[in-house]
Amino acid sequence: MGAFNVVLLEHAEAIVAGAEAAGRPVILQISENTARYHGGLEPIGLAALAVARAALVPVAVHLDHAESVDLVHEAVRLGFSSVMFDASAFPYEENLQATREVTAYCHARDVWVEAELGEVGGKDGAHAPGVRTGPAQARDFVGATGVDALAVAVGSSHAMTTRDAVLDFALISVLRDTVGVPLVLHGSSGVADAELSRAVAAGMTKVNVSTHLNKQFTRAARTYLEAHPSAVDPRKYLGPARDAVADAVAHLLGVLLGGRGWAGAAVTR
Repeated sequence: MGAFNVVLLEHAEAIVAGAEAAGRPVILQISENTARYHGGLEPIGLAALAVARAALVPVAVHLDHAESVDLVHEAVRLGFSSVMFDASAFPYEENLQATREVTAYCHARDVWVEAELGEVGGKDGAHAPGVRTGPAQARDFVGATGVDALAVAVGSSHAMTTRDAVLDFALISVLRDTVGVPLVLHGSSGVADAELSRAVAAGMTKVNVSTHLNKQFTRAARTYLEAHPSAVDPRKYLGPARDAVADAVAHLLGVLLGGRGWAGAAVTR
């Protein structure tokens, strides 16, 4: 399952357009940082939910990397169907206890919970690059917390602008066989297409992408503005940026499916 981060309304529209072109379901993700940028979760959250409900394919709206329990509660109230509660920067026992409490709250309201163990790199020092998730500890953590999915550290890193991350495919396979819930790959923007396919084959179920889409968005907007330096209507450059993201989403969904379900159709909206 492809899970793509929404920063602006245009991202949500583009991600859904790409999923519709691919004929596949998709996850719209809103991070705590994005909620902060918009002055709160509600404005961008309700917009994403509206786009999801109008889609021609199944679309879930997910809270990504929430460190605030209050934000989790707000996402549940707004109607998000899943949340990622990230207490991975805390010592193991504190992470376990906090995650168990959040999971109990969410499950009582039919909301799916993702957690993280073995900090994924790239979060401004809050996570430690090079750390790997231990299979036995991951199994025990899932059993003790009851989470529905687990983000694991296997070699990727957040916010990479190059696609040369080296994944530990053997570890992914061991985790898949040990943990018992779907595995989530964070930092997937730094992973090349062929390696993403291998990661799925090895056992990854949910694949998160953000920075790669932002690169396509910014490149398309910059190209338009360089060609039209007198442009002042933001729709003129945000439109091409939105289309570029839609094309990238359709392509990546094809990659994650091993080429199935996507014929390279142009995305229009």
